[in-house]
Amino acid sequence: METKLAKVKDIEKDIEIIELAAEVIKNGGTVAFPTETVYGLGANALDENSVSKIFEAKGRPQDNPLIVHVASKEIDNLVEEVPDVAKKLINKFWPGPLTIILKKKDIIPNKTSANLNSIGIRMPNNEIALKLIELSKLPLAAPSANISGRPSPTEFERCVEDLDGKVDFILGGEKSDVGVESTIVDCTVYPPVILRPGGITLEMLREIDENIEIDEAIKGKPRENLKPKAPGMKYRHYAPKEKLKIIKGNTKKTIEKIQEIVQNYRDNQKKVAIITTEENKTKFNNEIIISLGSEKNLEEIAKNLFETLRFCDDLKVDLILCQAFEEAGVGVAIMNRLNKAAGFDITEV
Repeated sequence: METKLAKVKDIEKDIEIIELAAEVIKNGGTVAFPTETVYGLGANALDENSVSKIFEAKGRPQDNPLIVHVASKEIDNLVEEVPDVAKKLINKFWPGPLTIILKKKDIIPNKTSANLNSIGIRMPNNEIALKLIELSKLPLAAPSANISGRPSPTEFERCVEDLDGKVDFILGGEKSDVGVESTIVDCTVYPPVILRPGGITLEMLREIDENIEIDEAIKGKPRENLKPKAPGMKYRHYAPKEKLKIIKGNTKKTIEKIQEIVQNYRDNQKKVAIITTEENKTKFNNEIIISLGSEKNLEEIAKNLFETLRFCDDLKVDLILCQAFEEAGVGVAIMNRLNKAAGFDITEV
């Protein structure tokens, strides 16, 4: 398959590029496109054959449901009902990095929902994404635009790296602002439950409804027989090619443990990358030290996380060591992604 590649620098001047991509969607094809969270791989959410191409391109497990992306807050044609709490969340956070799970109508095929009677829907906060959906005149099923299991792409070039030759069109834009996938809230139950943490935090959601909970299961290793209700719940995700280990504890002990592991690998002529913060980057003795940003700015750390994991792949290291982060605010999403990327290989000190 020959993949068309094009970048949009100015949405008005480059509108023809988006129109071409929209035609691909209308004709049953696949288009990678930018969003504020990560880049997505889109196809017509209402057509099973189109959706099948997403699973095929990514090598995605068939029981992993997709999120439907829309360009309007009016979603009555897609879902059975929108409870009051969901309406409040939509009015507050759309467009934005929040996916809401609702009971689906039959217009959404089982292929899109992974045979569930519910579906996750969101309205992205990205001009190119919204214009693509609008011009397609269709809702887009869209997981992250990467090979399944790999770190999600936040830049056009990483989509090309993973999907060139596997999809019809890769539409480029700016680097993603949020850097981790959307928060997913299940509104088919009350109180609503967070099934995947993201840029919209528990604290922000509780300003709308103080009863919203977080599913404790997402903090641990998923059961083998889990039937995921949302993307990112069951399988190893976000993983670099090399082994990733998380070191968790107070700063002094974390640094000591990382240095101990680094020395052991050095003695065996192995190359190690350390992922840390601006505050700690000078405290290590190692050739490859990568700062995600300041520990006082977890949003910056989230934005840089996936690209840093991919950069470690570029460096062809043998091991990646990463300090743990405080699980508050967006730190919950950061640690959720890191734990899954590491296959829950966590050393507590």
